[in-house]
Amino acid sequence: MTPDWRPLDAELDRWRTLGLTLPLWWRDDDAVTRTPALERLTDLARTLDMPVHLAVIPARADAALAEFVARHPLLIPVVHGWAHASHAPACEKKAEFGAHRPLPAMQDEAVQGLARLSGLFRGRVRPMFVPPWNRIAEEVASGLPAAGYAMLSTFTPRKAPDAAPGLLQINTHLDPIAWKAGRGLVPPEALIAQLAADLGARRAGRADGDEPYGILTHHLAHDDAIWDFTGALFRRLLRGPARRWTAPASRNERDTTT
Repeated sequence: MTPDWRPLDAELDRWRTLGLTLPLWWRDDDAVTRTPALERLTDLARTLDMPVHLAVIPARADAALAEFVARHPLLIPVVHGWAHASHAPACEKKAEFGAHRPLPAMQDEAVQGLARLSGLFRGRVRPMFVPPWNRIAEEVASGLPAAGYAMLSTFTPRKAPDAAPGLLQINTHLDPIAWKAGRGLVPPEALIAQLAADLGARRAGRADGDEPYGILTHHLAHDDAIWDFTGALFRRLLRGPARRWTAPASRNERDTTT
């Protein structure tokens, strides 16, 4: 069944009328090696001409992934924690970089993650830290600039432009996967309504209009419905008023939008 895009289309028309522009970015999590799903993600990115910030798990990433990424410039590697292993008690939500371990151990892993991916991808990795499960303790975040990071990315709208001094917060906002309800596609009407409401809040000044709006995907978990919806959503946004945002390559660059 074709989704009813009218609520989003109406909001996009309001943006066009006002001459507003939406910085749009794409983050895809949990990459470790070349797979058919990664190839499908890459084909979609190429069709859309849309960069994908590939959140790579440093401890598990292999040479096959590095070789594949080297041949596809739209794949932009960023650091996805260290091993994607939860250290939280069973009674708490999963977290690799929560307040469950000694701070020096987590700081060391953050340093190792950036160093390993910088070597594996020969300098193409962007200095963005993506904590697994989008959870990170404040004291860990505060130490990320000293570890070489310029950006932190989690989920839901940011509370402030900087997560810590010298650390830009660039979050994701829309996830099409129903993680707690079978891991299929969230009902499209709900996703469309959320996106329209998010854009409406930005237009009205009730939300941070400078933060790039992030679509979060997980290529290894997609079924055909999720792939189809993701492609259709990006096509609609990229017809306007969205503009592609890419994470800067250094701390001296604060924004890259095309």
